Amino acid sequence: MTISPIDAELLRNAMSSIVDEMFISLMKSSYSTNIKERKDHSTALFDRNGRVVVQGESMPLHLASMLGLVEIVLEKYGEKNINPGDVFLSNDPYVGKGSHLPDVAMAAPIFFDNQLLLFVCNIAHHADIGGMSPGSMAGGMTEIYQEGLRIPPIRLFKSGKLMEDVMDMILLNVRVPEERRGDYNAQIASNKLGIKRCLDLIEKWGPKNIDEGCDVIIKSVAKRTRKSVSNLPDGTYTFEDIVDDDGLSRKNIVLNVSITVKKDQIKFDFSGTDPQVEGNNNVTMAGLQACCLYCIKVLLDPDCPQNHGMLDPISIIAPEGTIVNAAFPSASAARAQTGQRIVDVIFGALASACPENIIAAGNGANTSAAFFGKSKQGKYYVYLETLGGGAGGRSYKDGSDGIQIHMTNTSNLPIEALESEYPLMIERYEFVKDSGGAGKYRGGLGIRRDYRPIKHDTTFSGQGERFVNKPWGIFGGNYGGTGNFSIIQKNGKKVRISNKPSALKIGPNSVISVVTAGAGGYGNPKNRTKKQIKDDFRSEKFSKAFLLKNYPQSKKIKLEEN
Repeated sequence: MTISPIDAELLRNAMSSIVDEMFISLMKSSYSTNIKERKDHSTALFDRNGRVVVQGESMPLHLASMLGLVEIVLEKYGEKNINPGDVFLSNDPYVGKGSHLPDVAMAAPIFFDNQLLLFVCNIAHHADIGGMSPGSMAGGMTEIYQEGLRIPPIRLFKSGKLMEDVMDMILLNVRVPEERRGDYNAQIASNKLGIKRCLDLIEKWGPKNIDEGCDVIIKSVAKRTRKSVSNLPDGTYTFEDIVDDDGLSRKNIVLNVSITVKKDQIKFDFSGTDPQVEGNNNVTMAGLQACCLYCIKVLLDPDCPQNHGMLDPISIIAPEGTIVNAAFPSASAARAQTGQRIVDVIFGALASACPENIIAAGNGANTSAAFFGKSKQGKYYVYLETLGGGAGGRSYKDGSDGIQIHMTNTSNLPIEALESEYPLMIERYEFVKDSGGAGKYRGGLGIRRDYRPIKHDTTFSGQGERFVNKPWGIFGGNYGGTGNFSIIQKNGKKVRISNKPSALKIGPNSVISVVTAGAGGYGNPKNRTKKQIKDDFRSEKFSKAFLLKNYPQSKKIKLEEN
């Protein structure tokens, strides 16, 4: 190798800045609130062999949707049939190694002096990809054919020319095609920017150093990941957690993991996990892989860059046909619900191995709400958002309130952005009192958000988890609160609905109320300080009754109303 470790790090940082600029470009030029406001997208740079060299640290689950994309493109088309100006498009979990259909990935090759050197790639969650329900993520779907348009790795541009018939076919199969076209154009523009910046980088460094540098960057991450794994005590660690239901017939679905650490190698074995389900919260192998990589990163080396090198010390056993490695043609639109629980089960297993780094169970879900209707101006809309909840208590600090956790990491949409674009009014948006589990460090609070359609009927679909099985506490911490969906009728009566409702008609005299789960506490509640308990009460996040019940020492504290 002629490139030094210092040069390799300088090159990696230069590539990271390109990926970050691509991310911002996509965010600022997209049409849908799901991307421009909630940042439900990711960007990455690949080497000529299809390995991820640099990925933006935005949404961990998107690593699954991009990790194998370029490999599949190279395998399908061959390097000789890939040309400058080509753009490849894919979203399918089975033939494109994606994770679910709404996540559409675009990859573009970068040539220098007629030599293929790199690929730029981005992925964005489209608010609709067609299928049986607006938003393409409702409960009740039983096979991937119902979930929307399946796009195998295909050319969208050939030698710089847009394949109009391909774009026409895609837009014909989705709701609100004008918005979808805008988001696709934003993805195209983001990749074009990435290509321009990469060509400048190649001009500066030279193709040989770029090619060699990619290899050094990937190998250094592999070495660093092996080192971090070796810091864990050797042994086998097990844990089990429960997914509420699949939206159809299955309830209390078991996730089981056995993790074996031996020197600098780690094996995740999910053989004890339940079979795949009829509903759409199945995870494919790509999604499972992303969850395992995420856990290794955040628990053992949070500052480690993300690329293909992370796979080096990791092996995963998951029998095909289980909910964590589903077989075709199972539905997987709500795979993030199970993905969040995969993280919980891995954290639970490794709690004794690295107790200082583990957090208690968070809201454990990607609670989604999708609305479809026509405004009084006659314009159709699809509005999709996912809501955060509580983050688990930590070894040194309380869990955060009302945030996205683990595999999703998107933003909660501001009311002003929502109401300015859609005929929906938010009547309540607040933390859920008493939803954080008690502990030395308490769990975070869930969120309540109430939606009313303005002067029209809307169709509501949702996906909820931790609505039945509470987020667990750790090392003596207590459970957090659960979530729910409900309809508030004109007379004020609140009626709870199913955890995964599909295409419910809601009129302007009714309100959809979404409540997300809180999180578990960390450590024995008896060890919480009197000052912290007073602060909990004064913040109005916890009631006097809750504090008296969960903290024996609070009986000796004067809890006064503000």
